[in-house]
Amino acid sequence: MRVQRRHIIYIQGYDPRGLAQYYRMFRTELRKFARLYGLSATTSRPQAAESGEMASWTIETKAADWQTRTDYDFLRFEDFIQRDLAQPIWRTVFQAVWIYWRLIFRGTAFRFFAANWRFATFITYPHLLLLAEAICIAAIAFAVETGLDALGVPDPFSIAAAAAFFVALLGTVLKYTEKRTYLLYLLSDTIWTWEFSHRQRPEWDERIDRFAQHLVKVAGASTADEIVLVGHSSGSFLGVEILARALRLDPALGRHGPRVVLLTIGGNFPIVGFHAASRDFRDHLRQLAVEPSIDWIDCQARKDVMNFFQFDPLAAHGIDVGAERRNPTIVPVRFREIILPEHYKSFRWQFFRVHFQFVMANEVPHAYDFFMIVCGPVPLAERMAVPQAALTVATGDATAREWAWKQLENARSDPKDVGELGTMEPGARRRG
Repeated sequence: MRVQRRHIIYIQGYDPRGLAQYYRMFRTELRKFARLYGLSATTSRPQAAESGEMASWTIETKAADWQTRTDYDFLRFEDFIQRDLAQPIWRTVFQAVWIYWRLIFRGTAFRFFAANWRFATFITYPHLLLLAEAICIAAIAFAVETGLDALGVPDPFSIAAAAAFFVALLGTVLKYTEKRTYLLYLLSDTIWTWEFSHRQRPEWDERIDRFAQHLVKVAGASTADEIVLVGHSSGSFLGVEILARALRLDPALGRHGPRVVLLTIGGNFPIVGFHAASRDFRDHLRQLAVEPSIDWIDCQARKDVMNFFQFDPLAAHGIDVGAERRNPTIVPVRFREIILPEHYKSFRWQFFRVHFQFVMANEVPHAYDFFMIVCGPVPLAERMAVPQAALTVATGDATAREWAWKQLENARSDPKDVGELGTMEPGARRRG
């Protein structure tokens, strides 16, 4: 019941920062986690695989009455992402705008708004900002053209000069305001998800296949008590892809060796699944929904505009498996409860910061704590089924901890008998 060894396989989302910056953040947040709970947590340096597609490190965590060892694999895509962001600005702009209009004409954008208006507004934001900038710069270009006309420059030359001025100034503004607006990054993300959904990025599919093979290898050889495949942000649908393909390679993946759990956090499944071309992805959702050997936990937060809150990944995709359904278990997370009150007011308006809170240290002890999921002694499924007991294991006295372990053991042996705390049925939502 008590986890002593765990294997985490973390899938990065569409984030160009990659391993170096992620590891620095991880190490910093691990120290905050250790201070919050008064325990010891140390991590090794990352070791890159020969292929360069993955890096791994180990975390040793010790508390008064438990200790764990965590093997942590970081699956890398930043080389693909950085290549996308290096594309010429004009190509990114024209391609993203063309894709967005297709989303509108095909009704996909309206499905986004129906599923979660905050997320739909967020992905519309770069297009609205681009339009506003283009209108302002077009007005300046028109003034330039008018001035050239007044100087007697023939119309073909004045119009060409004004057009060249417009393109040059718009490109300059986009380039030098990117660190504040993230406009080009968000447009590139739109392009990528469209192309990935339509199977136009074979290099991504090939790497996902290799990561699926890695998962199968780990499950077959690991001595861990549980393997947790973590997908954050776009890593949520990549995690579904990796796990489904791993099950295709080894249908008994979750039946021998460690328990296998998929944890999706801050997920945005519809940006792939709502496309008509994504039949394979919807089939993978259907497969995981009924797979008895796998637990799938999906954590969502209202304050995160980059994820879909109060969202059922099956029902929203028109998938109905009836009584056979056992996944996912949907867990709302209230960031207000894990951030100190004096920090929350400013925190809530930092959209990227909010989105990454899913994988950062808490400021207040709570049942949802990414580093307790990674380093703690409570198995993930039981942590989500009996959250108060999981929190008590981390913060209670000896008597309270003994009670909490009994509750957790009951949750595993008989999910319907967990005392006053109750449990979640597969596919249900727990109040955060």
